[in-house]
Amino acid sequence: MSVRSESVARKAAPIGQNPETEITAAAYPSPAYAWYVVGVLMLAYTVSFIDRQILNLLVGPIKRDLAINDTEMSLLAGLAFALFYTFLGLPIGRMVDRRSRRGIIIVGIVVWSLFTAACGLAGKFWHLFLTRIGVGVGEAALSPAAYSLVADYFPPHRMGTAMGVYNMGIFVGSGLAYIFGGLVIGLVSGAEHMVLPIVGEVFAWQVVFFAVGLPGLLVALLMFTVREPIRQGIKAVRQADGTLAVKAVPVSEVVRYIGGNAKAVLCHNVGFALLSLVGYGVATWLPSFFIRAHGWTPAEIGFAFGIVQLTAGVIGVIFGGWLGDVLKQKGIADGRLRVGMVAAVLGVPFAVAMPFVGDGNMVLALSIATTFFYTMCFGAAPAAIAEIMPNQMRGQASAVYLFIVNLIGLGLGPTVVALVTDFVFRDENMVGYSLALVAGIALPLAAAVLWAGCAPYRQALERVKTYTA
Repeated sequence: MSVRSESVARKAAPIGQNPETEITAAAYPSPAYAWYVVGVLMLAYTVSFIDRQILNLLVGPIKRDLAINDTEMSLLAGLAFALFYTFLGLPIGRMVDRRSRRGIIIVGIVVWSLFTAACGLAGKFWHLFLTRIGVGVGEAALSPAAYSLVADYFPPHRMGTAMGVYNMGIFVGSGLAYIFGGLVIGLVSGAEHMVLPIVGEVFAWQVVFFAVGLPGLLVALLMFTVREPIRQGIKAVRQADGTLAVKAVPVSEVVRYIGGNAKAVLCHNVGFALLSLVGYGVATWLPSFFIRAHGWTPAEIGFAFGIVQLTAGVIGVIFGGWLGDVLKQKGIADGRLRVGMVAAVLGVPFAVAMPFVGDGNMVLALSIATTFFYTMCFGAAPAAIAEIMPNQMRGQASAVYLFIVNLIGLGLGPTVVALVTDFVFRDENMVGYSLALVAGIALPLAAAVLWAGCAPYRQALERVKTYTA
């Protein structure tokens, strides 16, 4: 706990009184500093998505040099990363609810940055598969801790907007990955190999991983400027040295509480995961669609789709978080779920139409609308799960949410599109139709699941008000 947190907590319960203190009256940190913290966290998320998404623009040269197909490529883009990213998020979520969230994030940044750079050393499919797992291991530490921090820095009626700004990192990072990756590919396109100091001869695409991975270590240093906020509305135990430690909630109690809200949690997680499935499928395969079907170069689509991510993606995620806050303030308790429903329904025609339009520029225009709608969920969803969970369970509940949304979205999204391309259409040039088919099924299903979760979600909001550890 930070010096600021301890000083405020001591006023609530001086040494010598009841050792168990409920911190319910602690003021939120100043808005200026709270937004600074969100900015640092957003920067970390941006770096994580650059490291995660850069692979999507390197599909062609990696397939060529490692002799792999679309399905194997999708495993590198999705499952290799998502498998450990999702499973390790669960124990990390438990740590988030008890230990320094800043420290957890710092360790995670160092791990994923080093493994991203290590991807530049891969000479075989399995080498790259293992290093992508390492990237996932490191990145698993970020969002559960960040969601918990944001929830303690902002009051409930501001939390959705703050979550939206944090999740801007997804699309700022993706956009920069596409733009930077496209520029680098353009620079090295005339050379199949390059020679680097110490490392020696590498494929040209491997240089990209060194360039995007190592700068992340600077962000880890910046995280030392972030203070741990007071955990709002929880019970803490005063230790012998006078400091306060968070009173741990047994795992069985967490499981029992989530189980008591099972329908609300499940519908929330699965509904937003299906939106995420479409998002990650588009992010992974849309560049290849432009390259294969419209003859664009990697540099051209990298720059164009990067701009789409930086504009439509950023606006969509902030708008979704803001709209959830507005609906909440207007008394619509399940407003954040309704944001997801609206986004899913409105996104269908744009996503389905893309492969049926012959002009590449028109397809890019459709991708702007598609991106805007599916990104709305990234501001609303984390705020929605945070507000139905007690503070001392938020890290674990966020980890469960990230487990499901990333296993379905990130783990299956790219692979489902690739499987449809390889085994249904049996033609890699039909990847655009694969995207349309997957979106046409997943988006209406997402809206239906979220609708089914509205009533249970409202009940969960009432239940959390009466919870005592």
